[in-house]
Amino acid sequence: MAVISDCFAKLTQNQQCALIPFITAGDPDLETTASALQILDRSGADMIELGVPYSDPLADGPVIQAAATRALQRGTTLDKVLDMLKPVIPSLKAPIILFTYYNPILNRGIEQFLQEIADIGVAGLVVPDLPLEEADNLLEPASKIGIEVILLIAPTSSTERIEAIARASQGFIYLVSVTGVTGMRSQIESRVSDLITLIRDVTDKPIGVGFGISQPEQAQQVRAWGADAIIIGSAIVQRLAEGTPEQGLSAIANFCQNLKESLS
Repeated sequence: MAVISDCFAKLTQNQQCALIPFITAGDPDLETTASALQILDRSGADMIELGVPYSDPLADGPVIQAAATRALQRGTTLDKVLDMLKPVIPSLKAPIILFTYYNPILNRGIEQFLQEIADIGVAGLVVPDLPLEEADNLLEPASKIGIEVILLIAPTSSTERIEAIARASQGFIYLVSVTGVTGMRSQIESRVSDLITLIRDVTDKPIGVGFGISQPEQAQQVRAWGADAIIIGSAIVQRLAEGTPEQGLSAIANFCQNLKESLS
């Protein structure tokens, strides 16, 4: 199984910045999702974040919310997403990071959920509504099973909270670049540079920056500020949703390649 920490170690050794695209499972359908994972893997993605559609996606902006709604309307479920991933993950070089909310995990049972995703080869987990105060309930069993749980730092986090999240996060630290939900922005706030410096002062773990990055120039800027990974969601999800599935797949392949080249 591909391991996130190992992936970052290799990238750091080669002085490379990781590209982590995000897509929503089941939009437009799970067959296209499987193809998209393989195409992104071939087009420069170092890791891939896969969102499990959820009915109350508090952290998601309009593009990803709409994708999740379409996926749910077509009958996408967690079980179907995992069934889709089983034959796909062994063919990928990029580790898969599952993005899901806390309630489905609790509903299934934390250890059962973690074991199920580990068995099919998922490497990491992002749970945007997991409170730091409850994180140990997930982090400890995940560590035993071999799933790296990535915690988020918001721009409004205090220094004390940043230090606590940095200590606890596994794999890397997910820095949210804007206050609010995911989505494409015309520019990235310069405060991100200060936050990267602040986090770097308290940990040597890799820092991935997401929410709001939608253009190669923005990715280059965030890398210049010292990010170890660039996470791009809405701009990928929107391209995949436009036109036929074939046109969407071609669009994300070209976009991913351009992003990777901009980070080289």
